[in-house]
Amino acid sequence: MLSRTDKNEILKQLPDLHEEAMEKIDCLACANCCKNYSPRFKTPDIKRISRLLKMKESVFIDTYLNLDQDGDYVVKSKPCPFLGADNYCSIYEDRPSDCRRFPYTDEDVIVKRQKLTLKNSTFCPIVYYVLEHLVENSVKK
Repeated sequence: MLSRTDKNEILKQLPDLHEEAMEKIDCLACANCCKNYSPRFKTPDIKRISRLLKMKESVFIDTYLNLDQDGDYVVKSKPCPFLGADNYCSIYEDRPSDCRRFPYTDEDVIVKRQKLTLKNSTFCPIVYYVLEHLVENSVKK
């Protein structure tokens, strides 16, 4: 679907669709991203979070992270060890950049990394909402 549509047209629609989805869907009621997905923990994330937790970086990595098949650090367990029972993140202000950016529905990631977008749409209602409306809008034209 996305590959057959003008990418610039999609990018023009994203800000409004993203805002609309964020208003309609309560992330705290869902938290599927924190339950099913691990962000990449990049070096700045590891430094910042280990400092917050007053841990050496190596201890933080040994305690919480594994290397995935792509060579990225990801959480060892699901749900995320920083997700509380109330679906709030205990490190929210210092969370990894991937978490800050998720669900990427206001970025060109949606067209540049279509496989990731489709995967995310299977568990994130916001991604699903945005994709569904992109399809509806492209059919109307």
